[in-house]
Amino acid sequence: MPAADTSQIDLSAVRAKYRAERDKRLRVDGNEQYEEVAGDFAYFVDDPYIDEVVQRGPETRDVDVVIIGGGFGGMLAAVRLQEQGIDDVLIIEKGGDFGGTWYWNRYPGASCDIESYIYFPLLEETGFVPQQKYTNAGETLDYCRTIAETYGLADKALFQTEVTANEWVEESCRWRVATSMGDELAARYVVHANGPLNRPKLPAIDGILDFKGHTFHTSRWDYGYTGGTTAGGLNGLADKKVAIIGTGATAIQCVPHVAASAEQLYVFQRTPSSVEVRNNADTDADWLLAQDEGWHDERRRNFETLLAGKPVKRDLVADGWTDAFKLLVGGLRDKAPSRARLALWAMGGLVSPKLYKSGLKKYLTGKAMAFMNIAEEMEIADYYKMQGIRDRVDRVVEDRATAEALKPYYRLFCKRPCFHDDYLASFNRPNVQLVDTDGRGVSRITENAVMFDGSAYEVDCIIFATGFEVGTDYARRAGYQINGVDGLAISNKWADGMASYHGLHVHGFPNAFFFGPGQAGFSANFTYALDEQSRHVAYIVAALKQRGKKRSEATAKAEADWVAEIVRKARDAEAFQEACTPGYYNNEGQLTRRRQDQAYGDGPVAFFDRLAAWRAEDRLDGLVIT
Repeated sequence: MPAADTSQIDLSAVRAKYRAERDKRLRVDGNEQYEEVAGDFAYFVDDPYIDEVVQRGPETRDVDVVIIGGGFGGMLAAVRLQEQGIDDVLIIEKGGDFGGTWYWNRYPGASCDIESYIYFPLLEETGFVPQQKYTNAGETLDYCRTIAETYGLADKALFQTEVTANEWVEESCRWRVATSMGDELAARYVVHANGPLNRPKLPAIDGILDFKGHTFHTSRWDYGYTGGTTAGGLNGLADKKVAIIGTGATAIQCVPHVAASAEQLYVFQRTPSSVEVRNNADTDADWLLAQDEGWHDERRRNFETLLAGKPVKRDLVADGWTDAFKLLVGGLRDKAPSRARLALWAMGGLVSPKLYKSGLKKYLTGKAMAFMNIAEEMEIADYYKMQGIRDRVDRVVEDRATAEALKPYYRLFCKRPCFHDDYLASFNRPNVQLVDTDGRGVSRITENAVMFDGSAYEVDCIIFATGFEVGTDYARRAGYQINGVDGLAISNKWADGMASYHGLHVHGFPNAFFFGPGQAGFSANFTYALDEQSRHVAYIVAALKQRGKKRSEATAKAEADWVAEIVRKARDAEAFQEACTPGYYNNEGQLTRRRQDQAYGDGPVAFFDRLAAWRAEDRLDGLVIT
């Protein structure tokens, strides 16, 4: 990594450029710039993938565990509970099958940006061999079915069913769970495995409902209109003019397929993504099947350790994620490992170093200049990385004005990095036009056109690649309110910030478990975190059953202590995030997210080890059990 030499790079000019690009995109309405998909917009969340609507009468059942959500989180919870001998489980899923985000995100080109050998959980248990290093949506759905078949989950599931109410009944020590199918369920425990990205969002563009053509969100792709499959071949668009609004990770993957099929494609961009080479490769099945027992957890842990800026003997995954962290931290690690950890803190990366008081005194007290040099070195390394990404745009995109508009001017982890080999080249097609809104977004929509800067782009179809709600009220994203002891609503409990114990338990909400990154181990490989949370919940439920206990609740003290620890360990990344272009990482540029809402500050591996140590003590510390 280059030394911190400002004579080679004018950091003040770089910062000014990044700041100017950020300022263009700041909006006073923050998350309010998006429409809630309800009322007149509810059709954007209709399920287009159901072959046959379930016809059944309401059920009245008493079960040990209700799991809300049939994605990887819900399936893993059911599997780990089964391993602990807890079989009386019911999974409630609003979709027509298992899969969660992969059930909904079936747009052409949909694939995972995390290596399949670490993203797919339970690989050793199922013996499944992914076809490629990076899997696609079709194979991921197939794998979800493999898990369901292996563990007999289909018989434990209610599909096409949404939870409408969830309330604690103290007298019976049960959760009352009501559903859209009229079900009345009594559950000893409830696992909320809804997923952090499950509710589509729409930009609040004036005139959306005036448009007379066809519209849909990418998470509800309408193959009846476009033709084709997740592999492309969208022959229904051959005579269609199409607009795609949004240029995040979803658009990066679907634009090449729409570009190859549509008569005309307009891509409306507010902020360009960073797009690196993907370099997918077929799986060597012999290599995978020859791995030693325990290889899967070792590989997942190796990946997360590298992303935490910690040394490993060998990079087992060796992809764009780990390469980026090796570039940003590697040189400093060679000089001084502790400085490398501080550097990650300085840049506000995905995870934070564990900063002991002694380390702070040694490296910060009386050494402000040395600290500034660390931050500066990281900033320069980040600049080189981003400049390489911008240089790639110049090499691929032929039109100079289009190329310049596609260059991202912000630091690497201001937005989730993207990896694709065909996206940039799509703009060399004569039927594809980038409409760069220079950070402002689309002006309005008319009956037949998308408007920007006084120009009307007439289209037959508008596809919203605008992502999912992040940072909005938990109950709004879940689709139901959760009422705990004495009717306390989770929305009110968390009105001033999240409060939990280990990110899973909430005081006032007995026998309930909340999956997600908040106050827990945030991992780029999210299925790893879900698996660790599932193991933890399964242990607790089994431990309570073995002790003959039926009610568990985080104590107020345990919750308060955990919140204090989260705040104490929260990375001091406000300066980094504040300087970033608006997006869901920094709450659309409005830094209202409190430190207590962050993930565990020492990173996911440290968090997972913390939970494992807690289980090993077998005392259920922090929980009151009766």
